[in-house]
Amino acid sequence: MLDTKGANFDSVLKRYDILVDNVSTPEEIAKKMLPTDPIYKKIAEDVVYMKYKDIAADVAEALEKGKDPHEIINEALVSGMEIVSDLYAQHVYYLPEIMLAAKTMEIGIGVAEKRIPGGRSSKGTIIMHAVEGDPHDIGKNIAAVMMRSAGYTVVDMGRDVPVDEVVAKTEEIKPFMVSGTALMTTTMPAIPRIASRLKEKGIEIPVIGAGGAVNRDYVESFDLGVYSEKAPQTPLLAQKAIEGYDWRKLREEWDQIVKGA
Repeated sequence: MLDTKGANFDSVLKRYDILVDNVSTPEEIAKKMLPTDPIYKKIAEDVVYMKYKDIAADVAEALEKGKDPHEIINEALVSGMEIVSDLYAQHVYYLPEIMLAAKTMEIGIGVAEKRIPGGRSSKGTIIMHAVEGDPHDIGKNIAAVMMRSAGYTVVDMGRDVPVDEVVAKTEEIKPFMVSGTALMTTTMPAIPRIASRLKEKGIEIPVIGAGGAVNRDYVESFDLGVYSEKAPQTPLLAQKAIEGYDWRKLREEWDQIVKGA
């Protein structure tokens, strides 16, 4: 019989993921990314730490001190949400934190927008949905939050959305991009079906394929398809599309675009 008396199992039973989590706290990660301006830093911290009860007063105070509402949104509120996105990508934050931080940001944006004549301008409109037959929309919801925080108008069609409805809505509102998520292998063919229908109609916009059921090889096996592995990558791809990248160039430079996301 093996004698284990006096043995030290610390090096064997050590959970390195827990050690990493203990070192990489939200405060430590955020500290390196927060704005240097103390007023913007306070507002960004409200978003990062989900201080939804404080955000309206802090934004109002910033406006009273002469801060530009556009800068409050971009330099403080959106910056805070970008930190939240990074925390999510590093598995420090999860869905509850994402949603509450987004709500905090939206409250702040609402206060700042009242001081902008005509309201906040949108970078562009994207259609997002969970594909036909798929009831799973958590990933889509997270990506939608990140797209809104980045300044895009999101038309969220929900979950289990028929291909015909997606194509019809695309013809109606003319977005610069369509995004579909699939968590089931049985539903992922809806994404190439959407792409095919759009191309038949002469609509050659990027069709983002996302979700646990798909991978890059699959999404790039059909025209218009562009892969998004993680929710924080979608705004990065969208920004390039706004700058003029078509679906081919998004594929060609995919690794450079999403690096670090």
